[in-house]
Amino acid sequence: MEYVELKLEELPYEINEEMKLLRTNLQFCGADKKVICVTSAVASEGKSTTVLNLCRSLTEQNKRVLLIDADLRKSVLRKSIILGKLRFGLSHLLTGQCSLDDVTCRTNVKGLTIIFSLVTPPNPSEILSSKQMEELLRAARGSFDYVIVDTPPLGMVVDAAVIAHHCDGAIMLISAGEVSYRAAQDVEHKLRNTGCPVLGVVLNKVDRKKSGKYYGRYYGKYYDKYYEEEPHAKR
Repeated sequence: MEYVELKLEELPYEINEEMKLLRTNLQFCGADKKVICVTSAVASEGKSTTVLNLCRSLTEQNKRVLLIDADLRKSVLRKSIILGKLRFGLSHLLTGQCSLDDVTCRTNVKGLTIIFSLVTPPNPSEILSSKQMEELLRAARGSFDYVIVDTPPLGMVVDAAVIAHHCDGAIMLISAGEVSYRAAQDVEHKLRNTGCPVLGVVLNKVDRKKSGKYYGRYYGKYYDKYYEEEPHAKR
């Protein structure tokens, strides 16, 4: 098992409180909701940052958390590494090039283990729909309190729907004022068609001052905007 150190900034009070609220809402979904995928409609909605902060919040309650970076196309999470070198990523594991121990990384967050995406394969959707991915989630379910899967935007590629089929629930992240109702509804329909319950929606990049609240706008654009859309992912 590798060790990596993540660049972690202290969260402002208001964001920290929002993460606690999200954590609490997730826990009230039930003890059977352990494997959760998180997706968005488009890129640059701040999903990966929110996912990492949610995992941090869960570990504060002494939960054992596995974060799986399932964005095989344009990983954002690995940019948070400031110490340590990755030898293998999720695509290596799913194609039989390494063992689970080779790809799991301990972190400087107590209780948080991460499997990063590293190499972009030519067939991301096929790899994520493989028996190996199903077996990974099944094994992780027995070893961790929560398994959080960070997936690509479902409004752009089909990968999240492929993974959601094997998850206990899904969380949608939507940027306030940047994603149309139709686009958000389309993502919800795709998730529900997999049989995966949609646990809720995280509204991100909210301007609290304009909405009459005391929080300010938060979370910049962390997602790179370039995704290669597959033909079968088009609407």
